[in-house]
Amino acid sequence: MATTSDPSASFEETDTRHDEMHSTIEQWIDELVADVNDAQASEEFQEWLDVQSRFHNYSYRNTLLIKLQCPKATKVAGYNTWRNEFDRHVQEGEQAIWIWAPIIAKQCPECENSPSYHEDSDCEYDEIPPQNWSKGLVGFKPTAVFDVSQTEGEPLPELETEATGDAEDLVPALTDAADALGVTVRIVDAADWRHGNAKGVCTQRSLHDLTPVVEAKARSNQADLAVTLIHEYAHALLHFDVDNEAERSKREVEAEAVAYIVGRFFNLDTSGSAFYLAAWQNDDPEAIQDRLGRISSTAQEIIDIVSEVTGDE
Repeated sequence: MATTSDPSASFEETDTRHDEMHSTIEQWIDELVADVNDAQASEEFQEWLDVQSRFHNYSYRNTLLIKLQCPKATKVAGYNTWRNEFDRHVQEGEQAIWIWAPIIAKQCPECENSPSYHEDSDCEYDEIPPQNWSKGLVGFKPTAVFDVSQTEGEPLPELETEATGDAEDLVPALTDAADALGVTVRIVDAADWRHGNAKGVCTQRSLHDLTPVVEAKARSNQADLAVTLIHEYAHALLHFDVDNEAERSKREVEAEAVAYIVGRFFNLDTSGSAFYLAAWQNDDPEAIQDRLGRISSTAQEIIDIVSEVTGDE
């Protein structure tokens, strides 16, 4: 599924540069769509999906409790779940993360208590015997869970989404291009990163000049850092004023497609974008083609500005 840059796609400064670039981007989009389809059908992706489905989606309250107790938590499950479902074991001496687990029991139709609490209450309901009551939520209890980092054993499947290639000069060029793109950029040391698993974010405006602020987590893989910066630049250019959670998957499709194209233009292997996009199940791969105009124009804008910075026009 790996892709490499087309060496013939040099886009020399000629009268046909724009048309040549658009045609090549269309071709690359077709290849990305095919790669996403292949990724979704792959055994590796299906195994990853199966594992993801076995993790609970925690409530906002429990998510907050987890983050307060273990800010770097990524995948959380109970002691027995780790052992029985994933063949992993909590390491000795690890401190539990405490959350509230729902208590599901037979419930009085009137007072909504469990049979034992119903007996001690003033409720006089007796139309249906307790053994025939329907089950429902009767309360919460503290429950211990552990993050994957607190366990050891069989590895969980991972999707290889990192870009590769030589980007030692591209990362400085991208940061230098921020002003021309109307973006404020910060590369943050891993020790100071406050955005969990995210590699980059575009979530605020600078109080100084009201430009979108892009932050990216520093890492040794400069190619992946470059693609993260491009992805977040695309968000800044396309989506910064969009505040609709239902549109999230659409925004991700566009931003990652832009990152795929721009990274590929600068000779990076961005084939990992296929797995990234395959994980966004709310959209068909063809949705990438439906947004070709926005993706293409944004990719060309970033390419033009970065090329000007690097002198590669």
